[in-house]
Amino acid sequence: MKKLYWTLGSLFVLCVGAGIFYFSVYRQWQMELPRNITMETAWGEEYRFGEMKPKVRLLEFVYTNCPDICPNTTFKMTKLRQKLEKQHVFGNKVEFITITIDPKRDTREKLQAYAKTFGIKQNDKGWVLLRGSEQDTKKVADAFSFQYRDPGNGMLIHTTNTYLLNKNNRVIAQFGMGKKGFDTEEVYNAIMDEIQ
Repeated sequence: MKKLYWTLGSLFVLCVGAGIFYFSVYRQWQMELPRNITMETAWGEEYRFGEMKPKVRLLEFVYTNCPDICPNTTFKMTKLRQKLEKQHVFGNKVEFITITIDPKRDTREKLQAYAKTFGIKQNDKGWVLLRGSEQDTKKVADAFSFQYRDPGNGMLIHTTNTYLLNKNNRVIAQFGMGKKGFDTEEVYNAIMDEIQ
């Protein structure tokens, strides 16, 4: 009887371990930008995922009507940008990508206003704001297991993750969003570790 309990216990531990590995390592390593997607910048220029130069990238999903977590994360990313600029790596080795999950409401004009709020310029070499069709937006979000939905009032409910991608556009780390979830120093250290 003890042998049966020991065997069942061992199987349970193995299953839990496999589950933890799957959700924390394997699934994350499978997350990457789909190469066959083309979006447009806030200024209407094409941005093709299949033609991106090798860089470490920080990816965030937002919508411009978000009352708190999205603008808070973008604001913290501006502080992160300043730290990376001091190291002379922003733009040439590191790029930020912000994708709207509400392309129907987030027109070019709205994205341009959002960009202006956070000091992102049209020809910014280190930060791009993107919008795509609803289908392409969902494909990109699904590639990162980023969930979102509109309950009908335009205030989208969404996952609260940002993603750090290596030069091959595969996720190597996930961080939270907002004042408490996005730790600028932690993300900065992860980026610097990856580019060195």
